[in-house]
Amino acid sequence: MQVIKYQFYRRFGLTMAVEESSVLPEGLRDDDGHPKRTGTVSSCVAHILTAVIGSGVLSLAWSIAQLGWIAGPVYLLCLAAITYVSASLLSDCYRSPDPVTGTRNYSYGDAVRVNLGKTQMWLCYLLQYLSMYGTGIAYVITTATSLRSIHKSACHHEDGQEGSCEYGLEVYMLIFGVTQIMMSQIRDFHNIVWLSYLATIMSFCYSFIGFGLGVAKVAENWKILGSIRGVTAANPAKKTWFAFQAMGDIAFAYPYSLVLLEIQDTLKSPPAENKTMKKASVIAVIITTFFYLCCGCFGYAAFGDLTPGNLLVGFESFHPHALIDFANACVILHLLGGFQLYSQPVFATMERWFRNKFLTSGFVNRFYRISLPPLPALQLNLFSLCFRSAYVISTVVIALVFPYFNSILGVLGALNFWPLTIYFPVEMYFRQNNIEPWTRKWIVLRIVSSICFLVTVVGLIGSLQNLVSAKLGHK
Repeated sequence: MQVIKYQFYRRFGLTMAVEESSVLPEGLRDDDGHPKRTGTVSSCVAHILTAVIGSGVLSLAWSIAQLGWIAGPVYLLCLAAITYVSASLLSDCYRSPDPVTGTRNYSYGDAVRVNLGKTQMWLCYLLQYLSMYGTGIAYVITTATSLRSIHKSACHHEDGQEGSCEYGLEVYMLIFGVTQIMMSQIRDFHNIVWLSYLATIMSFCYSFIGFGLGVAKVAENWKILGSIRGVTAANPAKKTWFAFQAMGDIAFAYPYSLVLLEIQDTLKSPPAENKTMKKASVIAVIITTFFYLCCGCFGYAAFGDLTPGNLLVGFESFHPHALIDFANACVILHLLGGFQLYSQPVFATMERWFRNKFLTSGFVNRFYRISLPPLPALQLNLFSLCFRSAYVISTVVIALVFPYFNSILGVLGALNFWPLTIYFPVEMYFRQNNIEPWTRKWIVLRIVSSICFLVTVVGLIGSLQNLVSAKLGHK
């Protein structure tokens, strides 16, 4: 159990004083002296699905609607192929210089440092933590939307469909923020080893429900809505901006490069870790693509030009209400833990840096034991309390200012798609395998990288334009 706990902590950049690997018997240690890794293909698939299937799946119907019946599914399938190729290239960077017998790189940043140098390592870390912070903002918006939907459903159940049941998102964001401030103070949150599995189950639940409701809605309509060209916009410019944003939204939903090497660091060997990761990636990408196509396509077929930005919102008036409420509850449970999964690595990194910088500061380094029976004793640090609370508050404040689900996802997807999914894996592959310029592999990967760079640019531009337009229109 301690070995599992150690691996889980290390995966998210945390430290654990409970068990040091140096005191383990030799038979329980890996070649690097750390506790033997026990991860398998099945556990790897579970971790990937936890990282990939999140709030992004709820925006896919809207994204397909903007691109149309041909461009939408084709673009989604292309991203699936690119995601697998990227995962394959990145998995070979877990060990350097040889992908089977080389020295382990425990994180994405470690691999970039070894292959591309410290300057690009800092750029990689900046993008990683920016993505984690942005994902927290997206989770605030998504959870608030689901909370509002449950409240609205209860209101309609009590007052009927004619009742006044329109609510803003602000109070729900504040509720989520207060909850996360309290959860962020629990320093050993990540020893709840079933968290990833719970999140996976919740993801499957609301994805299946969204898919099933889409099928039911199509059956109720007795026809498939939508068109080859997608949603009709007021003018060509608006159509273009929304199509660009949709590309960013789908890009947010797919890649898992952000945590791929951390997941790979949990795998046992033999077989070689990169072989297991590639096999798990194939399975995970196929499962993910199936869910994405089902939710995206049936959502568009059900609503056509009226496809909502968040698929579950479109079914608020659909019966039975209890099923919709259950789906939204699954979203909330998933994102309550998901916010912490993406925030704890940031907390750990910043707190470790401050403690090393201010070794004699009591504010930074002193811990206070607080016991509130029947709850377990809590080790409280004043700096952690202030920093973590400020971090959560800042995500809520930004979500309050920009509560635009699809635009936020588009910005995040565009920002991270090319650099983290394409650029770093391709450059590390060139360096590690000594790929000469103008060879066939070099040309093909450069072309793919250039195309993906254009996707990032247009997705970012479209999402930012719609974000600003939504804000100005809201005023």
